[in-house]
Amino acid sequence: MRAPADPRVTWDLPAPGGLPRTADLEPLVTRVLAPNPSGMTLDGTNTYLVGAPGSGQAVVVDPGPDDPAHLAAVEEALAARDARCVAVLVTHHHGDHAEAAQPWGARFAAPVAAADAAVAGPRGRVLEPGERLHLAGTVLGVVATPGHTADHLAFRVESGAVLVGDHVLGRGTSVVTHPEGDVVAYLESLRRVLDLGPSALYCGHGPELTEDPAAVLDYYLAHRAFRESQLLAALVRGAGTVDAVVADVYADVPQALWPAAAQSTRATLAKLAAEGHVVLHGDAVELP
Repeated sequence: MRAPADPRVTWDLPAPGGLPRTADLEPLVTRVLAPNPSGMTLDGTNTYLVGAPGSGQAVVVDPGPDDPAHLAAVEEALAARDARCVAVLVTHHHGDHAEAAQPWGARFAAPVAAADAAVAGPRGRVLEPGERLHLAGTVLGVVATPGHTADHLAFRVESGAVLVGDHVLGRGTSVVTHPEGDVVAYLESLRRVLDLGPSALYCGHGPELTEDPAAVLDYYLAHRAFRESQLLAALVRGAGTVDAVVADVYADVPQALWPAAAQSTRATLAKLAAEGHVVLHGDAVELP
């Protein structure tokens, strides 16, 4: 099985580190980049402001780290929109998306909403899949996208764009790790977003994907299938443990990244085991 081609390689996307701090993506959406770049967060966490122009209101989606400079940039972007924050929404509980949710909710006197009650806080709201949130002069649809984490949500904007959090990244592929992640749920969620026919994917990290969102989602699905074929081929070649599979499949990847690769491999092997394609005994793995 040949590796699928990533359609984004031919697109005119900003180079790593080249995302502007603030960008108006469409009339309904402004992106503010948090200053927390890393190997996992790419350029940093993307915080989104969503609201109808002229409404005087905006929703903050994924406030990110509780960082004074980031807060100042978000407040500046709100002022540029002549808007006040009326709600804080969070795609999932990871700190690079959720840390500032409750502090900023208190600062803006705005309710916090998420799928995880601990993220929403004692005065917040737990969101349910399929809800339609009438906020800031517009409507956001709540889309269940578990897989990266069990509590992961996406938000569909009236324009047809989808704020996908960590479900899809602007560069590379999202990480689904064991035991927190669920590859079966992740694949189902990819198909759910694909069925929405998104006009754009506004990612939790990296640039927005507007040229052909469906092609990216198809690539993500093909990439997962290719990774499964690689793991099975490694077992055929004699790999008998998770670490041996990682050493085989990720031979061309720096070894410093192998621990993260091992967690992703465990999640995929758990799916294959559930389907009867492999047998797991702790760290040992074999073909049935």
